[in-house]
Amino acid sequence: MKSNLSISEYFSYFKDKRLINVFIFGMSSGFPWVLIGSVMSAWLKDEGLSRSMIGLFGIVFGAYSINFLWSPLVDRVKLPLLYNWLGQRRSWILFCQCFILLGVILLAGLDITAHLGIAAALCLLIAIASATQDIAIDAFRIDTLDENESHKATAAAAMATSGWWSGYALLGAIPFYMADMPNIGWPQVYYFLAGLMLLLMSCVFWAKEPKSNREAVHAELERIYQAKLASTHDNHMSKIFAWLAVTVIDPFKTFFARNGVKTALALLAFIFLFKIGEAFLARMSIVFYKEVGFSNTQIANYSKLGTGLITIVFAFLGSIFNHKYGIVKGLFISGVAMAASNLMFSWIALAGPQEHLYAMAIIVDGFTQAWSLVAMVAFISMLCDRAFSATHYALLASLGNLGRTLLSSYSGVVIDDWLGGNWSLFFILTALMVLPSLIFLYLIRHKLYQLENSYHSKSGTII
Repeated sequence: MKSNLSISEYFSYFKDKRLINVFIFGMSSGFPWVLIGSVMSAWLKDEGLSRSMIGLFGIVFGAYSINFLWSPLVDRVKLPLLYNWLGQRRSWILFCQCFILLGVILLAGLDITAHLGIAAALCLLIAIASATQDIAIDAFRIDTLDENESHKATAAAAMATSGWWSGYALLGAIPFYMADMPNIGWPQVYYFLAGLMLLLMSCVFWAKEPKSNREAVHAELERIYQAKLASTHDNHMSKIFAWLAVTVIDPFKTFFARNGVKTALALLAFIFLFKIGEAFLARMSIVFYKEVGFSNTQIANYSKLGTGLITIVFAFLGSIFNHKYGIVKGLFISGVAMAASNLMFSWIALAGPQEHLYAMAIIVDGFTQAWSLVAMVAFISMLCDRAFSATHYALLASLGNLGRTLLSSYSGVVIDDWLGGNWSLFFILTALMVLPSLIFLYLIRHKLYQLENSYHSKSGTII
């Protein structure tokens, strides 16, 4: 697929107020990863926990890998009071954010070394609430564009990606600056983060609930099920069974019917494999920086502020490429860049804490993060049925998170027990992890091109 749209015409898409909302919700999606990811890793490291324990702490991110199990509820359940006030998508977003805020406040008041189990439970609470929030946010992004506006999908993906990194990296730099200030400890940092969470929660009221014919589609499907069940069940029971069938069965049935069983399984396998190597690196990156000898301020400057700014810039450049030359080609390029990025960190492990190498690695890593996220977000959105957008996106995204969270939780064990603390070899290994997904992507490329052309033809995009 190749678009003849000019660059100026493409950038005019970003004037759309709906995409501004996508950016803001992207920040809300990225921010919880600060709370239970990088900042928590730094706090645990400063408290003297081992690399293996810090890595295992990341198991809480498994919530992002299984959130598809309850995603049908986000599509179908109307929250009391909140639904009438905010609508389906925004009500779920605000509901989840309340639990995230509660978890942050409780962590701030906790003696983490004395109550490590409680700290892990609170991180799990934040992870579950955040993973559920992501279901609603992703569905909001997909629903907010009309079906004949698929040509804006890569622009929306760029806004979601840049928003996520603004929440994760730009806001995430602040606690590392604070941690190096005198008389400020990690509990005080978490109280400040609770304040930022409140600010993000207020943004729910700025957005406009997207219009959708989702309820009409669900009602028709329920009617069909009730008609089939009428002869074998009473009216009340047939309504219950019909609701459950539309909620639980139809989203998965529709996905496999649209793509065919073989292609659907191939798509799921690729999404699972794509970012495993990058996730192994990310889980141990803060620990690596601190062990090599970089300060909290340097980590904030480069890994947070630097990565965030670079990622935002490359998110828009990547979206232009994906729009003009296709999402599949964008995935190939980002996969190669992921391997190169990981090898840069291997170089740092051998050379020591040299800031110019750190800066180079951050530039490459920022490009990788941006390009791969924009391509993957647009790619997964392309595969979703709008009647079940929350469920479909959660199913596909959770598979990508499975490798990134559960498997990467053992990254500390790999370094300590398998590699004897050899960081350079560890990063070479993470670079090699990218190769299976690229091979798999190449093998299914023709089917992906067909899907991409079909998706864009709905909006009349020149291909």
